[in-house]
Amino acid sequence: MERGKMAEAESLETAAEHERILREIESTDTACIGPTLRSVYDGEEHGRFMEKLETRIRNHDREIEKMCNFHYQGFVDSITELLKVRGEAQKLKNQVTDTNRKLQHEGKELVIAMEELKQCRLQQRNISATVDKLMLCLPVLEMYSKLRDQMKTKRHYPALKTLEHLEHTYLPQVSHYRFCKVMVDNIPKLREEIKDVSMSDLKDFLESIRKHSDKIGETAMKQGNDPYVAEDLVCPREEAQQQRNLDNIILQQPRIGSKRKPKKDAYTIFDTEIGSTSPKSEQDSGILDVEDEEDDEEVPGAQDLVDFSPVYRCLHIYSVLGDGGLVERIWSVLPSAMFWKSLSRIGVSSFLNVCWNSAVKPSGPGLLFVGARETFENYYRKQRRKQARLVLQPPSNMHETLDGYRKYFNQIVGFFVVEDHILHTTQGLVNRAYIDELWEMALSKTIAALRTHSSYCSDPNLVLDLKNLIVLFADTLQVYGFPVNQLFDMLLEIRDQYSETLLKKWSGIFRNILDSDNYSPIPVTSEEIYKKVVGQFPFQDTELEKQPFPKKFPFSEFVPKVYNQIKEFIYACLKFSEDLHLSSTEVDDMIRKSTNLLLTRTLSSSLQNVIKRKNIGLTELVQIIINTTHLEKSCKYLEEFITNITNVLPETVHTTKLYGTTTFKDARHAAEEEIYTNLNQKIDQFLQLADYDWMTGDLGNKASDYLVDLIAFLRNTFAVFTHLPGKVAQTACMSACKHLATSLMQLLLEAEVRQLTLGALQQFNLDVRECEQFARSGPVPGFQEDTLQLAFIDLRQLLDLFLQWDWSTYLADYGQPTCKYLRVNPVTALTLLEKMKDTSRKNNMFAQFRKNERDKQKLIDTVAKQLRGLISQHS
Repeated sequence: MERGKMAEAESLETAAEHERILREIESTDTACIGPTLRSVYDGEEHGRFMEKLETRIRNHDREIEKMCNFHYQGFVDSITELLKVRGEAQKLKNQVTDTNRKLQHEGKELVIAMEELKQCRLQQRNISATVDKLMLCLPVLEMYSKLRDQMKTKRHYPALKTLEHLEHTYLPQVSHYRFCKVMVDNIPKLREEIKDVSMSDLKDFLESIRKHSDKIGETAMKQGNDPYVAEDLVCPREEAQQQRNLDNIILQQPRIGSKRKPKKDAYTIFDTEIGSTSPKSEQDSGILDVEDEEDDEEVPGAQDLVDFSPVYRCLHIYSVLGDGGLVERIWSVLPSAMFWKSLSRIGVSSFLNVCWNSAVKPSGPGLLFVGARETFENYYRKQRRKQARLVLQPPSNMHETLDGYRKYFNQIVGFFVVEDHILHTTQGLVNRAYIDELWEMALSKTIAALRTHSSYCSDPNLVLDLKNLIVLFADTLQVYGFPVNQLFDMLLEIRDQYSETLLKKWSGIFRNILDSDNYSPIPVTSEEIYKKVVGQFPFQDTELEKQPFPKKFPFSEFVPKVYNQIKEFIYACLKFSEDLHLSSTEVDDMIRKSTNLLLTRTLSSSLQNVIKRKNIGLTELVQIIINTTHLEKSCKYLEEFITNITNVLPETVHTTKLYGTTTFKDARHAAEEEIYTNLNQKIDQFLQLADYDWMTGDLGNKASDYLVDLIAFLRNTFAVFTHLPGKVAQTACMSACKHLATSLMQLLLEAEVRQLTLGALQQFNLDVRECEQFARSGPVPGFQEDTLQLAFIDLRQLLDLFLQWDWSTYLADYGQPTCKYLRVNPVTALTLLEKMKDTSRKNNMFAQFRKNERDKQKLIDTVAKQLRGLISQHS
């Protein structure tokens, strides 16, 4: 039972499922029926489903048959009506065909006319379109033709502007034409050609300024303090205005501090449109305006020697080409709101100036100036650095002439004048940091070169000219804004070298003056000559002024000459201190120190050399003493002379004093010593003529001839000493007498004289008396009584002892202050006594047979023995 129920339930469920599948098949698209059929085949009731499907098909067939039977009569009626309509339609067709045939026949001419009209309208439309296209193409072709003409005539900056308009204004309107594509492809080549040509012009410009640096610097240094003289005039004239009109949208930047009208630079604004490149405007671009023509009347400036237009053109060309063209860069900011706000706030010119010079890209569409301009700037600076190194390399023989230094300075000045001009007439090609870097390099190399080459200069005039040239060089560059303090510091170093060269030069001058002097008092035969000498040398002597002509100055010619040369030396030192921006105190100190070196080293050395000269005579030495005395007195006038030219009082703190007094005193003392030495040498020469017969037995009655001549010489010599200071003459006389006495003593006691007789001793005594008589005669005034005779006291006492044979007194009083023979030395007495004893033995062979001679010989032996005892006692 239960199984039956279950089977029945399953059968009902299967029947329901089959019914659902049939409905799905009937309602589902044929393309999607696959899954439904798969569910039938997956089941186990496939047969029953087929039966069910067959039953459903039969049901549908019955329904179709019923429907067809229901509408059959209407179908028949419709077919009948259609057959009627077909007949009528055939009639209508025949009528339409006939009517069409007639219409075609009748409208054949009209159709032909309409075809002709259609062709005419088509041609008219094509012609109109062609004209419109040609109107668009003609400006492009004209601009391109104009571009080619400008390229041929080498007007590259107008060509660049034309290229900008062609590329950004005209070509975009006809960009679909093939010839325009050719032009577009050719534009980069044209730009490169313009860049290459402008770069070639720049290289020619760099070569030109390298060659003309010397001339530019020479002109700048001649102008001195006005570097802006006629700066408006830039050669050649036909391009002067063009280089100022190169870019109309850049704001003029006038120089600050110039007393002249602001100089028009390469960025001057004009009222012309940026696209105005008409033949007329290009032709007029090389003509100076009225204001510039008025400036032409002024003296041309250093910058006028160089045509700067190539560098301006090249700069502008690379600036415009730097980021694809100026028009394109400006057009890129037009849609931005920032553009309109900025334009209304600062104005067109100022805004364009900011756009041109800005190196920062603003937010949103903006400008970015990089690329070709930066490349150009780097190239220019690199090439100029190389030229700077060449300019700063001095020639090896620069120190030989002033022209070598002048050319060297001219090149440096010319280089920096050009750079300064570029700095002030361009925007960013060079900047102050770049100029300062070059100047620091130039300053260090220039100072090093000057130190090296100036050390070779031995001519003070060349050193002075070099100093003036350096001052002019420094002042010229200082006007252009370059710091030159190091150059003036270096001039202080050259000042020391200048002083050394001056000292060497004045050493020769002093040597020539001293060598050419006659060392005689200057004779004066007229008042005119007297005033001339007094005008050259500060000398005052009332007694000499009262004397009638002819008369003589006490000094020789070298006194006024040396005095004037000292003044000339001071003037030479003063010349070097000019334009060094030194204070009066510094100048005074420099002059005084240099003058002290001249006096203490140069002049003193020259005087010493003259004094020590072998062939100098006593007269010359006496005159040198007189001359140095007067030069010593003139030192105060030299002090006044320096004070007058420097306006620094001697009482000022730290003022250096002149050492002339010491110099002349030392020279005078040296001359005095030389006089003493010379006199002694003369005395020695006379003594060499002495020819004593030490073995003579004859008694003479007069002094020896050599001694008489010697005394006559001394008298004449001391007569010349009248103009010498008293102490000098007295010292010389005393020194001569002492030397004579000492020499005579040595002559008497010399070892070669082994024997002497009493007769020879008496002759020697006559000579000593001649000397004593000379001393008593007072050859030099100022001695007290018998002072000069004391020089011969040793000889006198020795001779008296032997001639009087007063040995008892000598031996008894020896050592006492009141001893008669106090100045007789026992050694001297023994030496002389031995000479007499030997003579007595050899000359008197039979003296031993004579009682008196034997007694005398015993006495001599006794005295000799006693003298030896005194010597041993006091040794």
